[in-house]
Amino acid sequence: MKRLVILGGGESGVGTAILGKQKGWEVFLSDKGSLKPHYRETLNKEGIQWEEGTHTEEKILSADVIMKSPGIPDKAPIIKKAHEKGIAVISEIEFASQYTDSLIVGITGSNGKTTTTLLTYHIFKEAGLQVGLGGNIGYSFAELVATKNPPYYVLEISSFQLDGIEHFAPHIAVLLNITPDHLDRYDYKFENYIDSKFRIAMNQTENDYLIYDADDEVITQWLSTHTIKSKLIPFSIEKELPQGAFLKDNKIYIMLENQTTEIDVEEISLRGKHNIKNTMAASVAARLVNIRNNSLRESLKGFKGAPHRLEEVKVVDGVTYVNDSKATNVNSVFYALDTIKTPIVWIVGGQDKGNDYNSLLPYVHEKVRAIVCLGVDNTPIIQSFYNTIDTLVETRSMDEAVKLAQSFAQEGDTVLLSPACASFDLFKNYEERGDLFKAAVQKL
Repeated sequence: MKRLVILGGGESGVGTAILGKQKGWEVFLSDKGSLKPHYRETLNKEGIQWEEGTHTEEKILSADVIMKSPGIPDKAPIIKKAHEKGIAVISEIEFASQYTDSLIVGITGSNGKTTTTLLTYHIFKEAGLQVGLGGNIGYSFAELVATKNPPYYVLEISSFQLDGIEHFAPHIAVLLNITPDHLDRYDYKFENYIDSKFRIAMNQTENDYLIYDADDEVITQWLSTHTIKSKLIPFSIEKELPQGAFLKDNKIYIMLENQTTEIDVEEISLRGKHNIKNTMAASVAARLVNIRNNSLRESLKGFKGAPHRLEEVKVVDGVTYVNDSKATNVNSVFYALDTIKTPIVWIVGGQDKGNDYNSLLPYVHEKVRAIVCLGVDNTPIIQSFYNTIDTLVETRSMDEAVKLAQSFAQEGDTVLLSPACASFDLFKNYEERGDLFKAAVQKL
């Protein structure tokens, strides 16, 4: 019996354990932290061996295959030892995909992954397709394969998950954009991160598709010097294209093999330029699986965006409060500042990932009335903006951040939580940060 060791006992780890056991592996799960009670219960019920609070080396290094949680870096000592022993270290996406023949839409990019994944899933579901939602979005792909295995999957896939694939090949891959992110995991080399994103297409064949942003210079540059086997389908809001999707006279045109679909931008529920692109990517994927135009249009009208992404919380005294806690990098904030048309009081900060804030300076100069820094170390933000803005304050509490923002805001303004940073200095994750922001706003 082959031995599967799982490192990390979160959603993807426990899901992989369930699938591994079902497929006849001897399974052992190890988590250096502590497991959530419901995951312990699941593992016990399934009769799966596990440990927490430690990694027992001899138990781990006796594996034939190790599935590691995306949060564990390749530089971790236990992973290095596994590599030295020649043990395959893979991601949940790789493990689960060997056990399904369903059609997979895999969506990656530095920004917009969650919105595009949820939108694509919504369109498929509204069209009556049986479809599973999983990957980086909080549902285990492996557990879905073990329990339901629907004929379609829409997966949000991070670069960390792509680093752990060997044979995984989605029938439809979507590459939304590439901007510097997570560079601490890629030896601070942007090119390593770019290569990581393109792994989504590395095992595709001539019968598969890669949908990509033709306005993204990083993507087009890489494609000009590398070959990809799959059919390339570009989308653009800047230029007309002979095939793919483009914007003209406030309409989205989708041209695929002599079929044209027109979508009026006014009829889309999502706002902002970046969301036109997300809509294009999702709509092309829908047309590739032959979802009818009328069904597609209806779905786009009725879609509610992802939580913690430019989510309007409440209007208090004429000031709109917007929760964009999921904006954990500079480019996401760029979209937020671009989309909001009013003066802004900006709550920013957290665990800095080596951010370069220069691209935001024009927006800050033009639109931002005050900056509230919410983080343990706000030095990079202060150094970037103190010359551009008169009102800049620091705090370590969400309640205080919201109260300060309220005191600076004037009627007609927007208070925007868009941190540009990871949340782990003060919060468990970006969801907790966003929920606390919403709770503080409700109290105003």
